[in-house]
Amino acid sequence: MKVLVIGGGAREHALCRSLSLDPAVTALHCAPGNAGIAEVAELHPVDALDGAAVSRLAIELEAGLVVVGPEAPLVAGVADAVRDAGIPCFGPSKEAAELEGSKAFAKDVMAAANVPTARSYVCTTPEQIDDALDAFGTPYVVKDDGLAAGKGVVVTADLAKAREHALACERVVIEEFLDGPEVSLFAITDGETVLPLQPAQDFKRALDNDEGPNTGGMGAYSPLPWAEPKLVDEVLESVLQPTVDELRRRGTPFSGLLYAGLAITGRGVRVIEFNARFGDPETQVVLARLKTPLAGVLLAAAEGTLADLPTLTWRDDAAVTVVVASHNYPDTPRTGDPIEGLADIAAYDAPHAYVLHAGTRRDDDGSVVSAGGRVLSVTATGKDLTQARERAYTAVNRVTLAGSHHRTDIASEAAKA
Repeated sequence: MKVLVIGGGAREHALCRSLSLDPAVTALHCAPGNAGIAEVAELHPVDALDGAAVSRLAIELEAGLVVVGPEAPLVAGVADAVRDAGIPCFGPSKEAAELEGSKAFAKDVMAAANVPTARSYVCTTPEQIDDALDAFGTPYVVKDDGLAAGKGVVVTADLAKAREHALACERVVIEEFLDGPEVSLFAITDGETVLPLQPAQDFKRALDNDEGPNTGGMGAYSPLPWAEPKLVDEVLESVLQPTVDELRRRGTPFSGLLYAGLAITGRGVRVIEFNARFGDPETQVVLARLKTPLAGVLLAAAEGTLADLPTLTWRDDAAVTVVVASHNYPDTPRTGDPIEGLADIAAYDAPHAYVLHAGTRRDDDGSVVSAGGRVLSVTATGKDLTQARERAYTAVNRVTLAGSHHRTDIASEAAKA
């Protein structure tokens, strides 16, 4: 099978890496890709938001499967355009992707499906904002209703900051704060059958000890030794399957990757948010543990035959990924800085540790330079989280990128569990 992956971040590099290891994949393409993806896939320049351009490329490449990675192309309807061209596509329709594109829409779906989530208000005026903030009190949870590249959520005890963020949004969801640890659970679905993957936990704050501003994610790990063994089955029954069933009932079936961001509260599991695609950086650790070849699973979801697949198999290994971010991230990042040490990781740390590129490109002289806020996801596996952490941080310490920063405590508490 010839596969085309759309996107250019570390999530897409993780997908491409897994697909490149699948013997069923005879040719692998990525558009637009990045410097790291170029090592496992042929890159093509394309506007990822242009459904017609993506479809033309898929036809030209004779792709048997298109995998749309980021949320923005999905919300723009790129998956619809590919399917209209007669090519199987992994990724929800524009209408179904509103589950991520609009937090108000997601709340409406959850209410109809009786999915447990935080109480919330949708606000469009300053008066509504003030009433909602007053109703819930501190800490304030303020979410931009639209796509915000993982940075549209503010959780703060500062009323002025909460109000400032809310007023900057055209429409905003203000909700109660959910206590307890957070879990990311992905599920692959064809609109009927729901196939949950292994859970992961990511780290949203920029600095150690969950300090600093929210980011798109600074690291992740899997499995979760502290989680209840029944967690996945419970979430499948109370969250994932009811949501997929409700969207199908509405005539907007969801086919692709349904991502549930969860809080394990004193009152049980609650949904924080839904995403309509693989999460970054959790994908890096979940796919590192998946033993079942990936292409056939994604194709089955695209073609509506997930029920015919055998049970997914998983490696016993633990996985940890640490994000190396550029100077000033998550504010306006500095780019164009050379990245050194990648060859040393390949020479000394492979195959247990490897680098997935996020914001990188090749300079005119062929060297790899930074090209975004999150630059690299250094990923490692081990017999347990302690060994995976050691391997990941050994590799991170080989990276030289001026002004870069990373968290030093990814999975540190879980490794003690």
